[in-house]
Amino acid sequence: MAADLHCHTKLSDGSVGIEDLIVIAQKSGIDTIAITDHDCLAGTVRGKVIGKRYGVTVIPGVELSAFDNEEGKKVHILCYLADTPDRLEGLCKRTSIARKRAGQIMMLKVASRFPISTDFIISHASGSTNLYKQHIMHALMDAGYTNEIFGDLFVALFSSKSSTNILAPTKYPDVKEVIDEVHSAGGIAVLAHPAFFDNFAQIDKYIEMGLDGIEIWHPSATEEQTAQLAEICKKNKILMTGGSDFHGLYGTSTVTLGTCTTPDEHLEKLLGYKAKKKRALKKVEKEA
Repeated sequence: MAADLHCHTKLSDGSVGIEDLIVIAQKSGIDTIAITDHDCLAGTVRGKVIGKRYGVTVIPGVELSAFDNEEGKKVHILCYLADTPDRLEGLCKRTSIARKRAGQIMMLKVASRFPISTDFIISHASGSTNLYKQHIMHALMDAGYTNEIFGDLFVALFSSKSSTNILAPTKYPDVKEVIDEVHSAGGIAVLAHPAFFDNFAQIDKYIEMGLDGIEIWHPSATEEQTAQLAEICKKNKILMTGGSDFHGLYGTSTVTLGTCTTPDEHLEKLLGYKAKKKRALKKVEKEA
């Protein structure tokens, strides 16, 4: 049984709708997926309903944006199986507002630099809860200024090292706050793609904060990095997950659904994790 626990849809920065994503999963022989849109829980209920129709189990999830203020690094935390996901709405809303402000600034800069309107750019974000860099680049593709999302023009506009960048600052919540909020909602906190953001040196600190697991199978991780992350998880007795980080057309590279998956053994551990923790807590309380 294949389980891809990191998938994005049109609700955030993916190019595929929820139902289309589920159909792709079914036709690819993937029995279980998690819809983990950025700072957005809107697809959870609909995903579960549509998933039943196609025989695909959809695990409730969300990818929460965070920042390690000590290290000056981005951190993404995947939240799975929250008992009360509504408790995460405030966190998601704050990040969404900050992202909207940054998106509007970048959109205005692009509209002043290229002969396209803001309405034209916004039309490419139809169905999304926000305006992402991919939407801006898609608009520039349709206007004939590039033939790819992530190419030289993307680097010129969105790389912090570029003298012509249009980046606008976005304030993200601290990583500890995010992990605490996930636990407050009764969810499982998993560090997303540590190889992508180079979060290796900070993993021990995040485990001390209460991190429940690490996404070790991901397209950005080499075999050596995957093995290193697996050893960290075994040593600290935390969960291991995997996912393709599927974005469709809006991915940084060509990635098909199921490129990276979570093995059955580790999927079962994730699904039984909260019950196991409750049993362990009851045992401690009984012995006290």
